[in-house]
Order: sequence, then C-alpha cells, then structure tokens
Amino acid sequence: MTCQPKIVIGFTSGAGHTEVLARAVADGAIERGARVALVRVDELADSDWATLDDADAIIFGSPTYMGTASAAFHAFAESTSRRWLEQRWRDKLAAGFTNSACKAGDKHSTLAYFATLAAQHQMNWINLGLHPGWHTTAESEDDLNRLGYFTGATAATCADLPVDAVHHADIATAAFLGGRVAEQAAIFLTGRAALADTHPEVTQEWKEPEHV
Repeated sequence: MTCQPKIVIGFTSGAGHTEVLARAVADGAIERGARVALVRVDELADSDWATLDDADAIIFGSPTYMGTASAAFHAFAESTSRRWLEQRWRDKLAAGFTNSACKAGDKHSTLAYFATLAAQHQMNWINLGLHPGWHTTAESEDDLNRLGYFTGATAATCADLPVDAVHHADIATAAFLGGRVAEQAAIFLTGRAALADTHPEVTQEWKEPEHV
C-alpha cells in the first residue's frame, strides 16, 4: 500500500459473537496495511467520537435482533445526527457486518440499515466483494461467504453456543471484508492525493448550488 488508511470498526455486541467478527475485520484490515481502531459504540467517550470523525472508513457492526441492528446500535445511530447535519462523515467509506442465531435471521435487514445510515451521512458503501460460497454440491460450509450475502459480512452462531463457536468460515469472511475496505480506502486516498496534486480545484469544498 502506498498509503495507510485509518479504519474504525464501530460495533456493539451482545453475547460476544459479534465482537469476534469485529476483531476478525480488524485483523483483515491490519494485514492489508491499515491503521485500525475498535470502538464500542454503546460505550462512547469524547475521544472515541474524535476517532470516528478522523477515520477514512467506518465499518459498522451489530448483532441482528428482531430483524434489525440492536437497540444499542440504533441509539448510537440516532446520536450521529449532529454529524449528519454538519456533514462530518461525508465521503468516508463505510461497510458492515452482523451475526444472528439463524442462517438467514433477517441479517439483510441489518446490513441494509447500515447502508442507509451510511447513505444519510453521504458516505460510500463498500460491499463484501465475494461470490457466494456453499451454493453448489461441489462447495462446502467451509467456504468464504457460506451464507451468501453480498452487502456485507455475516455469521450464523447458535444462540446457546459460546464465542469460540463462531464458525471459522464466518470469521474468515469478516477478515476478508476488513481487507477489502482497507484496499478500497487506499485507492480512494491515493486518488484524492493525485487529484489534489494535478487538479487542486477539483478537491475544493463542494457547495450546494444556489436555487434558481
């Protein structure tokens, strides 16, 4: 990598399964050369907000409860309204991951919620970038993206199992997402730097056009 993106993984975790994914996302991003911070968004200090604001990319994570992200994550999302108003996160990259007890478990709803939150902040969503695994008889449950989601990384962990039971393929898929975001962030940063060098007028602050 020619530059070192700053990536924040902002997540909540109930029984700890989602935290396992968060750490895997971090490992994947670090392996690709990014600087990474893990932030529990249900325990935010002022310094954590500063870390989020300074990030090049934010990867959202939450368990899926009752068809959406946890109440703690929703509270965090609502608390970002000031940043939305001030466009502090505009043009950052965003991605997401989630865990539920069922193989389906309405995880798509949680990922779509993350993507909508990112869009409201005028961020750029990075998808998982993987074909589905385990979708033919020649494939297996050990494949990356074994659950066949495209918007982000997912995991299915039986609710009564401990954190060390998170499926290894789901952990590897989460790590892949972290690496993908790190790579895309490096591309974005390199492109912006090149534009600033060759066409500085393009990088000036964008302003709303005046209404006619």
